[in-house]
Parts: sequence; structure tokens; C-alpha cells
Amino acid sequence: MSDRPNDAPRLLSGGNPQIPKGDGDAPVQAYIAAMPGWKQDVGRRLDRLIVDVVPDVQKAVKWNTPFYGRTGDGWFMAFHCFARYVKVTFFRGAALDPVPPVASKSGDTRYFHIHEGDWGDDGGFDLDRLRGWIGQAAQLPGETL
Repeated sequence: MSDRPNDAPRLLSGGNPQIPKGDGDAPVQAYIAAMPGWKQDVGRRLDRLIVDVVPDVQKAVKWNTPFYGRTGDGWFMAFHCFARYVKVTFFRGAALDPVPPVASKSGDTRYFHIHEGDWGDDGGFDLDRLRGWIGQAAQLPGETL
């Protein structure tokens, strides 16, 4: 028996919310609201940080994943829930300095994983580096998906 309300989004593998595709802030906020446990706080913080760094950012949910881009330039980043972390995707991550730590099968794409407790008061990662990656990624040509 499920403990989620009937109208709550279904959680897919790893706790990733199943959210209908849609453009704009509303579907992204629905995704974040449906993120389970500690991941929801990470989603809120990521979204605020992205908007802070790129005030004119465009948002959408595609394939149960929030995407961030610039009008006419495509998507420069996304994030997605997994069982033990939130995966932050930089579509042109190989061009960032320094290069994000996790490689992809795609030559250009790089990942950064945020684990439980990483974004706490005694954070386990460099927030300024993440902010820099977001700013750099927003200046590169994005993906058209």
C-alpha cells in the first residue's frame, strides 16, 4: 500500500518524480515539490542558485528531469534524482574550468553528484565552484532536445 496521496506524482526508480513534460517554472516547481526527503532541499537550493546566477534562465521538465537554458541557445544544464544522490548535468561540461568530476558516455557532457549532507551548513562541496560552473555553462551553446 502506498503512503502517497492519490494526486501526488509517482516516484520512479531512485525516487525520481514522474512529472508531465512542460515549459516554464511551474513544472519545475512541481518536480522539486515531489522530490523525496533531503533531495527536495537540494532541488530548491539548486533552482535558487541557477536563477541567482542566470536571472533570465528558461525552465522546463522533459523526461522527468528539470532543464535550464537560455532563449535561443538551448539547454545548458539539468538535474535528476537517483537513490543516493542528485545528479547535476552540464551538457557542455567538458568545456568548463575546472571540468566537473564525473564523465559521461557523451564526450561533452559532465556530471556533478550531490549526496545527502553535501549542501548542509558544513557542506561537502565547493558552492563557489558550482556557481562558477553554472555561469560558465550558461555562456556556452546549449543542447536542443
